[in-house]
Amino acid sequence: MSNPAAPAGVLLRLLALNDQDVAFRLSLRAELPAEVAEAVLAHPDSRVRTTLARSWTADPELRARLLDGPASDAFAVAAGPHPYRIEAPPLPDRAYERLLNHERGMVRYETVEAPSTPDHVLVPLAGHADPSFRLAACRRVWRLLTDDVRAALLSDADPAVRNAASLHVMHEDEERTEELVGTFAADWRLQDVVERGRLGRALAERLVAEEVRLARLALNPTLPEDLAAGLAGHADPAVRLAVSARPGLSEDERAAIDWRIDPEDRLATLRWVWDARDDPETLRRCAASAHTWLRRSAAVCWELPEDCVELLAGDADFAVRLLLAERHPQAPAELLLDLYLHGAHRAVAGLVSRPGFPAAGLARRFADAADPRARALAVRDPDAASGLVERLSRDPDAVVRKAAALDGRLPAARIVELLADPDPGVVAAAAVNPALPPKEMAALLDRAGVPR
Repeated sequence: MSNPAAPAGVLLRLLALNDQDVAFRLSLRAELPAEVAEAVLAHPDSRVRTTLARSWTADPELRARLLDGPASDAFAVAAGPHPYRIEAPPLPDRAYERLLNHERGMVRYETVEAPSTPDHVLVPLAGHADPSFRLAACRRVWRLLTDDVRAALLSDADPAVRNAASLHVMHEDEERTEELVGTFAADWRLQDVVERGRLGRALAERLVAEEVRLARLALNPTLPEDLAAGLAGHADPAVRLAVSARPGLSEDERAAIDWRIDPEDRLATLRWVWDARDDPETLRRCAASAHTWLRRSAAVCWELPEDCVELLAGDADFAVRLLLAERHPQAPAELLLDLYLHGAHRAVAGLVSRPGFPAAGLARRFADAADPRARALAVRDPDAASGLVERLSRDPDAVVRKAAALDGRLPAARIVELLADPDPGVVAAAAVNPALPPKEMAALLDRAGVPR
């Protein structure tokens, strides 16, 4: 089902298994033959049909056609796909019109909350009679609303809408910040208010005295400097760390605070660094800082100047290098390669899919390497000879054989032989090789007992 060359007949046999996982993997194919798509749309099992709704590669027109089927499918269409770090294409506008007017409230709710619902659909909802629509527009497309519409949302009759609107302006409004502190006293959103809201002196003193979310409060740039300085020696290391990462401090002032960041500590990007991502001088100061949090925050910014990219690529902190490799489009190829081969974090496995991961010359460098993960990279080289690929398909390590089994330069006869490999991963890799003859695909299904 993952083989891009699999003919419709093979795919229909797999679909007939009535297996939800099989159907979902079919729906993720870059192209789904028309007769297979029709079979999915007409499938009697709703779980199979809705796999199409959750696919981020399926044609949006195809996903929208689920609305012409059983009414129960509308919920899955509304929720749509939720891929990680991938923007799913939106449905046709006519589909959103049907979903937003659906008789079921949950369908309407999922439509306005779905990450794939486009901005131009949400903007008009800011004046809708349904407060849940206004709330969604307020939360997601505030930046696109006119001043008049924003003013209306800030005085909306629905308290949830008013609060959501206030969150957008609290950074410049002391009164709204104070109001939100009271409103969200027992709410998780309080941490965002104390970190980002504009603080008046009296409110700031009260929050410090009552020790309200001090680790987030200390990050607030409007917290008076004397109050922030008073937290520099706090018993909680998270509070001291937050104080040390404030934007106005010098390197000496940061060094004077007892802060600590361990290699495995997960830290959110500092908001003030992210907000300054269009300011190259601020990014340069952060990239050159002795403070790990500042360097990690700079590493995720696409706008990072080229000299800073080179600097952070050699950073002593593993997380800085990994964040740069994962996020920056100009991360050096050798950094990606080094992290992949020597990094212990699970995230390094995904670096091979980054556009900047090297390919040319890998066969010469790694075909005979001692590390099997390095040998496996040799087949990524576009100039690797077919003879080398076949040799690597006989490697004693399954990791190398699997990489070779995926390569289209491997002779068809050798691909068929790998279908009998003792390692299941190698067998699966050979099965998805597009050079595998269709008759062998059918024979493989026969041996697996898949009905014709």
